[in-house]
Amino acid sequence: MAETRKVAMLRSLVSLFGLLLLFACGEPVTPDARIMLMGDSLMASNRAAEKSVADSMEVLLEEAVTDRSVAGARYFYHLPISGAAGVRLTEQYRPNAWDWVVLNGGGNDLLFGCGCGACDGMLDRLVAKDGRSGAIPSFVARIRQSGAKVIYVGYLRNPGRWTPIKACGPAGNELDARLTRMAQFDVGVTFLPIADLVPRGDTSYHQLDRIHPSPKGSLAIAQRIVRQIKHRGQ
Repeated sequence: MAETRKVAMLRSLVSLFGLLLLFACGEPVTPDARIMLMGDSLMASNRAAEKSVADSMEVLLEEAVTDRSVAGARYFYHLPISGAAGVRLTEQYRPNAWDWVVLNGGGNDLLFGCGCGACDGMLDRLVAKDGRSGAIPSFVARIRQSGAKVIYVGYLRNPGRWTPIKACGPAGNELDARLTRMAQFDVGVTFLPIADLVPRGDTSYHQLDRIHPSPKGSLAIAQRIVRQIKHRGQ
């Protein structure tokens, strides 16, 4: 019972945090940008300080990046404002002559959709076990029809440290495995895991909530993305 109350409190706190950030919506399409970034708070964190993942990518690549990410974004969202605000992740996409589309997502669906507990059904809705179907593969296929290459980014972990979303680890690992399989079917799609990014016991990659990346964490994520873009020949 105490654990149930703890989970309920966690959901309430994270929901409140998401609502506070709800209107930190993604920016309009940047003229001449060839890279668009989408996703949830993993990408949107630190935007106010100009130290988000997209901000760091711009510095590293010395070019503009259109950042459409929105804190709280999910694939399965029922609020009537979700489409217009970009909280429904698929509504963040804007057609353009993109060379690269970088995105993440699915974590909020696991946290709020199934409490990171009995998540087999939600995982199947996001991406099937074989990686061939589900909301994420369908969205990625839609993006690929434009000719853009896609980098799908995983989630950070807190190895050796407590985090309010520690229960999400197993579901997150399964999501990573399924996204890895998804990427195997298209040479234009890369799954970029970041579960190994944080050194064991290091809290400096996360904000005080131990959920969202700190500026250092956002930079580290950006560095891994940029390495992948350069590895693929930009």
